Amino acid sequence: MQAAPAPGHAPIAVLTGPASAAMGAAPPALPAETPLGQAITAMAAARASAILALDDAGCAIGILTEQDIARRVIFRLGPEAPLAAAMTAPLIACAPDEGLWRAIALLRQHGLRHLPVLDTAGRCLGMLHRAEALAAVSGGLLTHLEALSGDVAAIKAAQAGIARALLAEGLSAEAVVRLVNGINLDLHRRILAETLADHGAAPVPFTLLVMGSLGRGESLLTPDQDNGLILEDYPDQDHGTVDAWFRPFTEDFNQRLDQAGFPLCPGGIMARNPLWRKTARQWRDQMGIWSNRRAGAALLFGDIVFDFRPAQGDGAEAALLRQHLAGLLASRPAWLAAMAAQNSSLQVGLTLFGGFADDEPGPGSRTDLKLHGLMPLVAAIRLLALRDGVTETGTSQRIAALAARGSIAAREASDLQAAFALLLDVVLRQQLADHAAGRRPGNLVDTAAMPKEARQALRDALKAVRSFSRTSFAGFTGQVW
Repeated sequence: MQAAPAPGHAPIAVLTGPASAAMGAAPPALPAETPLGQAITAMAAARASAILALDDAGCAIGILTEQDIARRVIFRLGPEAPLAAAMTAPLIACAPDEGLWRAIALLRQHGLRHLPVLDTAGRCLGMLHRAEALAAVSGGLLTHLEALSGDVAAIKAAQAGIARALLAEGLSAEAVVRLVNGINLDLHRRILAETLADHGAAPVPFTLLVMGSLGRGESLLTPDQDNGLILEDYPDQDHGTVDAWFRPFTEDFNQRLDQAGFPLCPGGIMARNPLWRKTARQWRDQMGIWSNRRAGAALLFGDIVFDFRPAQGDGAEAALLRQHLAGLLASRPAWLAAMAAQNSSLQVGLTLFGGFADDEPGPGSRTDLKLHGLMPLVAAIRLLALRDGVTETGTSQRIAALAARGSIAAREASDLQAAFALLLDVVLRQQLADHAAGRRPGNLVDTAAMPKEARQALRDALKAVRSFSRTSFAGFTGQVW
């Protein structure tokens, strides 16, 4: 059995990783018709606190724990009674790649001490034990985790409470955003699985891609949809049949995401749009077209698509597409120059005299610190990462990789990491304040309400972003700003 993570980083280590990362060894497993005496002897020999019951196909269908033995076996069932007579069924379990936050929520919701981790065939890979899984999570956070065991809409609604609790415990905004992003990714996978269950098996295998902030691991409380599919290559003559299946499937998938709290993308960057639903060969061809066109929509799409990552399916297909993109960018540097020229219009939220920009319509004077803070930095770092062949998609990870390569000086990288962390913190806290006030969480930050020292720190961060982004964009375009 694995030890609980160290308290210093436990909440994120516990909550953001897959269930398989925290599971212990698989318990003994015997056919459901095995006599109880034999099953209990096997438990004792393995020094296990539970045993699984299997059906004829070897799939786990029930569990017998020490608590079950005390309640149901002693003085009630003889040693010759079958394991099935005392086991708890149906079996509550989780998948190995399911978010550990959800596994903990299931343990809490059902009052379980053990949670088997099963593969797609129903065979046990390991066991999660409540004591170890909960050891590093505070009581206040556990209250919020219970909400994460509900349906998709309830989970999305619970994100704000989780984020607020983690910030209150002193966790950094970057760590909290990683958790929020992890929950968003898990919800995409759950909704995809539910949609597949209703539509049946796909005619060809496919990989779900997520893009934009979700692909970077930086989605906040209200991200809209940016997704697509890589379909396994198939003969051209099969297109009518294949597309006839994927059209209603992707329409349903995107609508379910919308109902769960992920608004439809205004630009149509969603799997239901044929432009974002292609075979691997078609994706490569499409990127080649964009690299030659280098204008209009081709550039706008690049800012979102180039942060893609696989969320479900064959990750190798996404890796090959990333490799192909790197080759195109290396052979056509004018493509990055055109993107830099477009991104140079991104301005930070400071006025000429050092005040904060007014981005709020009407009488308010709040500043959009996603558009005029995070995005200039994200865009500049993305360009350098693409130029240098950095495969990471997260902004913080890209900064670290660029510093390791010497593309960014260590001191500047440190300043940019601090600026990025501060901007995430300010935007996340504003979104939580919006949520608490009954408003839809947005990116307009009330800088006037911040303490003087905080405003100065934010001003310094924006200055660092402005200097770096301007220099980076000019390095691609040759234009003096």
